[in-house]
Amino acid sequence: MLKYILIIIFLSFSIEQSIVYMIKNITSSNMVKIFKKLNITLGGKIGLKVHSGEIGGIYFLTPDFLYEIYNYTNGTYIECNAAYKGGRHTTSLHEKLLNDHGWTKNNTRFEIMDSDPKEDFNLKINNSVMIKENIVGGKLKNYNSCLVLSHFKGHSRGGFGGALKQLGIGFASQSGKAFIHTAGNTKDWEKMKVYNTSQENFTAAMGDAAASIVEYFRQRKGIAFINVVANISKSCDCAGGNASAPEIKDIGILASTDPVALDRACLDLIKNTSENGTEDLINQLNQTKGENTLVVAEFHGIGTQKYNLTLVEDDKIREKNKTDLVIIIIGLVLGFVILVTLLVVFIIRNRNKSKGKDDFLLPQKMNE
Repeated sequence: MLKYILIIIFLSFSIEQSIVYMIKNITSSNMVKIFKKLNITLGGKIGLKVHSGEIGGIYFLTPDFLYEIYNYTNGTYIECNAAYKGGRHTTSLHEKLLNDHGWTKNNTRFEIMDSDPKEDFNLKINNSVMIKENIVGGKLKNYNSCLVLSHFKGHSRGGFGGALKQLGIGFASQSGKAFIHTAGNTKDWEKMKVYNTSQENFTAAMGDAAASIVEYFRQRKGIAFINVVANISKSCDCAGGNASAPEIKDIGILASTDPVALDRACLDLIKNTSENGTEDLINQLNQTKGENTLVVAEFHGIGTQKYNLTLVEDDKIREKNKTDLVIIIIGLVLGFVILVTLLVVFIIRNRNKSKGKDDFLLPQKMNE
């Protein structure tokens, strides 16, 4: 506990803010638009970190929705196997699921990073809070940069799922996931339940692991993050067909080069809503010590919880503004034409009156 108190005191001296961009309209084209707003160049071979979805799942970010950002970045979807039985706990089952969910249609590039456990390697974690290494899939070495694409929502174990959850758990191999979930006690995913790991230790381990991934890519050719805050419930997609239905209205697309600020902003936006499910999500967040992941990740220096939320004009609003401008211009032109027409009519009528008066006087003058 003393360690966490010291971390919080250390972080209280941080005053810098990170920029978090937000577009309210959730569309495929706006995924590209908000990525461009980050003004970051991801070099070399780009990995697009996604969650491939569980059997029966419907709320994950689908390949159809991500198609435009996939094409724009020319990246490759990347994911790891799960550390629990289901549709993703072996490579063969995972590949079938990818096909069922449409990830592989049209020869879409998708790679399971820990498809061969023998290739797993360790990332050292400096100044670790809970774990000193992060075990990741061997094929991570194939990528020079990364764009992390996350569906932001609640999570029954982590409190919330967003960029840090993708970083802290999603990049870990099956053995790495076991290591994180047990706060460093075992690498055997079948023995995870033997250890009664506290939420405080688990979320700290997740923050350690997240930091190792960010540092890995920042030392190479860059990393960026986009969260889609939609279909929000207190639970996650891990339940597949039994996942909780959305309880909070969609909020928008948020992006940043700082995963801590990004997740903090998403949480704050949800907390400030008045939807019925907000209280349940906040209660779960408190019970799971979910915000501890933010604190530990910030301690590692990969981001800050202080942010500046900047709204980005989306395509629909921009088109509306253009239409409004055209209407205003047309209105001004018509107004000018009408004014000129009235002025011309007024001048002509006055001239006619003057001409009629002269014609009437002329004969009188002639008679005289």
